Amino acid sequence: MPYVKEVFEYLKRTSPSQTEFYQAAQEVLESLRPLMAKYPKYTQHKIIERIVEPERQILFRVNWLDDNGVIQVNKGFRIEFNSALGPYKGGLRFHPSVNAGVIKFLGFEQIFKNALTGLQIGGGKGGSDFNPKGKSDNEIMRFCQAFMSELFRHIGANTDVPAGDIGVGGREIGYMFGMYKKLANKYEGAFTGKSLKWGGSLARTEATGYGTVYFAKYMLEDRGETLEGKRCVVSGSGNVAIYTIEKLYQLGALPITCSDSNGMIYDEAGIDLGLLKDLKEVKRVRLSEYVKYVPTAKYTPIEAYPEGTNAVYNIPCFAAFPSATQNELNITDAKNLLASGCICVSEGANMPTTHEAMELFIESKICYGPGKAANAGGVATSQLEMAQNAAKITWSFEEVDAKLAQIMKDIYVNASTTAAEFGEPTNLVLGANIAGFRKVADAMIEQGLV
Repeated sequence: MPYVKEVFEYLKRTSPSQTEFYQAAQEVLESLRPLMAKYPKYTQHKIIERIVEPERQILFRVNWLDDNGVIQVNKGFRIEFNSALGPYKGGLRFHPSVNAGVIKFLGFEQIFKNALTGLQIGGGKGGSDFNPKGKSDNEIMRFCQAFMSELFRHIGANTDVPAGDIGVGGREIGYMFGMYKKLANKYEGAFTGKSLKWGGSLARTEATGYGTVYFAKYMLEDRGETLEGKRCVVSGSGNVAIYTIEKLYQLGALPITCSDSNGMIYDEAGIDLGLLKDLKEVKRVRLSEYVKYVPTAKYTPIEAYPEGTNAVYNIPCFAAFPSATQNELNITDAKNLLASGCICVSEGANMPTTHEAMELFIESKICYGPGKAANAGGVATSQLEMAQNAAKITWSFEEVDAKLAQIMKDIYVNASTTAAEFGEPTNLVLGANIAGFRKVADAMIEQGLV
């Protein structure tokens, strides 16, 4: 469709050198071809041209002092992409790889992910090229306070509600919320992912990983399959990966891998979850330490990975859960997974699969859950935290987990039903993109040209 191609070319021209954003936009725009052909109202209202442009882009300087009294300078970002369904909602990422293109891709994905939850939240994302690794608690506090000294004026419980992402956990959320409270003179739910001691929600920490496994469960159930007793590979060792592993164990599966930026662990007997939590959540050390406690496990440093592949996906498995970062699973990895008998891929990270690998999974008709659907449990539970904050109440872990399971089932049914409506019942990429887009687009039309 020339129209979709024209919009994509416009993006390349007006947002130069934003590779990740192009990739995310291309995936969505290509999926929308059958919708645009069937319903001309979306073309008439220029929804695609409007939805690919953020409503607001905030770029600012962050000055802070390190422990040696030396001034450090970083960039801060907040992309408020779309508020048709509710206040902007999306995490903050602190990582050296952060740039405008990365934040725009994440924010664009967030629009449709949030729409799929069925909850009243718009799409946004933010972060900084600050690297928290190797920094003291005081340095992280000073950076977070400096970051918030600008961002506070742009967020709020009914405006924009950030959360955590890579490099931003409970510690960072605490420092930022404290500064927000001081500067805004408000104690409100302007952040999610907060400590349980002051407004956080039970099960929020676990939600993204749990939700990714629930999504896999529902995909497999539709084909008469189950995770019980099955070997599963998981990438990453952060929040998403840890709680993906935990939920896999709860459903009777055997997760046998995890990884970090330096290498990967293969533990044939199953990843020792308690040890992994201790190494990554308490001691905050490299995954290579794992083999000191479990000598039967195998650690492979990243420099020893087979050329052009991620060693996690060389391990034979029934299901794979990419839970580390974008574009970690390429076409070679996808071929290796399929050759080993993998029939299910459920994405815990945002866009962890390259475009070519995604197309191969779709073509092979395996159970393939794209990130905007499969990992939506985190942001869904963030909205549940917002609801609890607004009502000044706290739900039990079991209550939140039950709501999460139902939300993930609803997302799966919505994506699956929409895919079938457009003639490709196994293509959940198509189904999720169209379902999410249609909900936002209809709201934009009803709210007028704003």
